[in-house]
Amino acid sequence: MESQRAEAIHELKGRGYDSIREIYIREEPGLISAIKRSDLSEARAILNRILVGIYFFGRNRTDLLKSFILELVVTMSRSAVEAGGDPSELLGVNYSSVTGLAAIDSEEELTAWLVGMLERIMESIRTHASFPTSVLVNTAMAFAEEHLSEDISRDQIAAIACLSPSHFSRVVKEKFGKSFTEILTGLRIARARDYLATSEKSLVQVCLDCGFSDQSYFTKVFQRHVGCTPGEYRHRVRGSLR
Repeated sequence: MESQRAEAIHELKGRGYDSIREIYIREEPGLISAIKRSDLSEARAILNRILVGIYFFGRNRTDLLKSFILELVVTMSRSAVEAGGDPSELLGVNYSSVTGLAAIDSEEELTAWLVGMLERIMESIRTHASFPTSVLVNTAMAFAEEHLSEDISRDQIAAIACLSPSHFSRVVKEKFGKSFTEILTGLRIARARDYLATSEKSLVQVCLDCGFSDQSYFTKVFQRHVGCTPGEYRHRVRGSLR
C-alpha cells in the first residue's frame, strides 16, 4: 500500500496538481463517468488518486479531509441516481453512514469508509439497472443547453450520457424524433431569438453567444428556421412591442 501511495503521489505531481480543489475538479468528471457506467474498477482507481491527493495536500487536517470526502459522497450519490440508483435507498445509506463519519480519526478508517460507500453506491446502480436510458439522455441534453455558446459535439454529449455515440444518436432520434444536430441547432436558434428580442447584444455577439462561429452561416441557418434574417427579426419584434 505504501508503494502504491508513493506511486500515486508521484503521478499527481506529474499531472501538475497544486491543491486538493484542483485534483477534485479535474478528476471528478472521470469518476462520475465511471460510476454511471458501473465501472467499479475505474471508479476505484480514480478514487484512489483523489484520496492520495487529499491526504497529501491536507496533511493532518482531519476536518478538511472529511469535508472533501463528504463532497465526494454527494457527487457519487448524485451520479448514481442519474445512472439508475434508487434515491431513497441512497439517502438511507448515506445518512446511516455519514452519522458515523464524525467518530473516524485516521486516514485508514476514512479510506475504508469511503470505499465502502462506493461499493454500496455501485450496488444500488446494479440493483436498479432497469432505470431508463432516456433519463441519462435528458441529463446530457440539459448539459448541451447550458453550454450552447461552446463548441460541443455529439460524441462529447454522448459521453456525458455514458452511451456510445451511435447508441446515443439512436436514443435521441427515438425520443425526440430528430437528430442531435437538429436539436442542438434548434436550441441555438431559440436562444438567438430570445437575445434578439430582449437584449442589446450586437448581431455578431448573438452569433457567438449561441455557438455559431461564422456570422454568414448563422444568418443562413436563422433564415432557414425563422423565415427572415436576424436583423429583420429584431426589427420586426422590436416594432411590434412599440
